[in-house]
Amino acid sequence: MLSALGAAACGLSLGPSPLVIYTSDVCVGHDPGSRFGQVLPEQPARLENLLEALRGEWAAEFGELLKIREPDADITREQLLRVHTPSNLDRIDGAFANSRPRPGSTIRVRVNLDRDTVIQEPGSQAAANRAAGLVVAAVDDLLSPGGQHASAVPNRAFVMVRPPGHHAEAGSAGGFCIYNNVMVGVAHAQAVHGLSRVAILDFDVHHGNGDSDIAWCDPTRLYVSSFETGIFGGLDVVKRCDGLHGQILSAPLPANAGSSEFRHAWASELLPAVRAFEPEAIFLSAGFDAHADDPLASLTLSEDDFTWITAEVGALACELGDLPIVSVLEGGYNIDALERSARAHVRALIHSSDPARACP
Repeated sequence: MLSALGAAACGLSLGPSPLVIYTSDVCVGHDPGSRFGQVLPEQPARLENLLEALRGEWAAEFGELLKIREPDADITREQLLRVHTPSNLDRIDGAFANSRPRPGSTIRVRVNLDRDTVIQEPGSQAAANRAAGLVVAAVDDLLSPGGQHASAVPNRAFVMVRPPGHHAEAGSAGGFCIYNNVMVGVAHAQAVHGLSRVAILDFDVHHGNGDSDIAWCDPTRLYVSSFETGIFGGLDVVKRCDGLHGQILSAPLPANAGSSEFRHAWASELLPAVRAFEPEAIFLSAGFDAHADDPLASLTLSEDDFTWITAEVGALACELGDLPIVSVLEGGYNIDALERSARAHVRALIHSSDPARACP
């Protein structure tokens, strides 16, 4: 453990640092609706419930250790073009336009980008733009020494938004995802703030095919992921190193795997790879649908497992030089389990920033 003197010498404050949550009610406005009479899993209630908890029970529990920012930060086409192709953005823009209600009509028009990714205006475009834009805002605040909030912002953020992003590839939307929020943030950190090596860690139950696709050719981006094998995103992904530079590491877990398999994959394979890569920042595709109560998959994790992986990442970030961590919400489709899991994630992000607890 670092002594108090050692922590001070490293420029680290004693005790845990505040966590900033970036979020917006605008992201509730994306409403994909229902299919065959069933509300689609990626529904507004996912974020509505989190926002209610954030402004109530979370605020009471974490007090001054939790900072909430809700800037009017929307993504630009220039920022999106760092990770998405022009033709993909044109298709998405066309879908937004085709979904807008006709003048004088109250009928809402649904446009599918794929089987599961539904645009329905008004609301979808504003939510997608705000979700990606808030990741960029978090990156700017954490990485700009002279930024507007520099004196008050710690180096950890949780961007609590929807729609999610890690299935959005360079050339296509899909899997509930319109833009790839986390990779937009990675690209911004590199293009604007000069980071040369970034690690993206993904513990969503679904393989982040979009994160992998966008990192595939780039040796400056390490992408490591655990996920359930044989389901969306990971149907043909096996345990191996991929990418043009061997910087895509996959740890598929069998259906019904639980805590021991999950923790073994991260402790023995994925986290050591992050350590060896020596990144300058860590981004998390933070999905909580590997929870035992989630309806879309068959892993059996609990809030304790999300606490564990978050604390391990926090300790590694401290070990590597007090690295910034930008965590971005992905999946989680049982409303109550998502709130409990996200709260555990937030708690661990806060307390693992305590150098007396997190640093070796």
